[in-house]
Amino acid sequence: MDANFLGVPDTDAIIFFSFVAFAFFTAFVGVVTAAAGGLMMMVGLASVFPITAAIPIHTVVQMGGNVSRVVILWRYVLKGTLVPFIIGAAIGAATGAQIFVSLPTAILQGFLGVFVIVLTWMPAFTRVGAQGGRFSLLGFAATFLGIFVSATGTLIAPFVAGVSPDRRIHVATFSTIMVIVHSMKLIAFGFLGVALVDYLPLMLAMIAAATLANWVGAKVLHRMKEGHFRLIFKICVTLLSLRLVWLAARDAGLLEGLS
Repeated sequence: MDANFLGVPDTDAIIFFSFVAFAFFTAFVGVVTAAAGGLMMMVGLASVFPITAAIPIHTVVQMGGNVSRVVILWRYVLKGTLVPFIIGAAIGAATGAQIFVSLPTAILQGFLGVFVIVLTWMPAFTRVGAQGGRFSLLGFAATFLGIFVSATGTLIAPFVAGVSPDRRIHVATFSTIMVIVHSMKLIAFGFLGVALVDYLPLMLAMIAAATLANWVGAKVLHRMKEGHFRLIFKICVTLLSLRLVWLAARDAGLLEGLS
């Protein structure tokens, strides 16, 4: 079997189409939960590709998938959150590597995990202060921290939930903000100059699958009960946050006695 299917390095046809199917599945999960899909995709890519390829592939595919989701649900986007978020995100991307490099990742992961759990189950905290100011700070923090910890979506999700009276508004606004974040990350990491041409067939196929999944997922989202969506969202974000706490404890060596 060709180990470079359609020119994609170290990828045969089985791996290629498995990732296409996986992109459909994770995008669908992302629509109906407003969480989890991106992390699942990252774990899958990192299990096959070197991390130097997995991260930019993940970023491009997630951005492409989120763009199609935004197009499908554009009328529900809370547009007043976008400009403040973009301003904060640009500042965060520009300053993150210079200021934050000395802080241990374990501390960041543990703090974020606990912080997000509190925000998820006590949403009143996500509505403190003016909306523009909140989303400027959120844009800064999310992009700033995203350079060091893969928890950008987990951090953003509770704040979007706090201003979204409807599940469709939540998913549409969250997806739009994640497009901004992924764009900033591409620039901040210099991925625009990385040689990803060889992976282009795979990325395009995965984005196409994600686009189809977003269309199907939007149909399901319209039919979901608001209470069910909110509960699923809270459970998913809590599990993702607990994963951050576990990673923090592991990286800090606190779990050595349990192994």
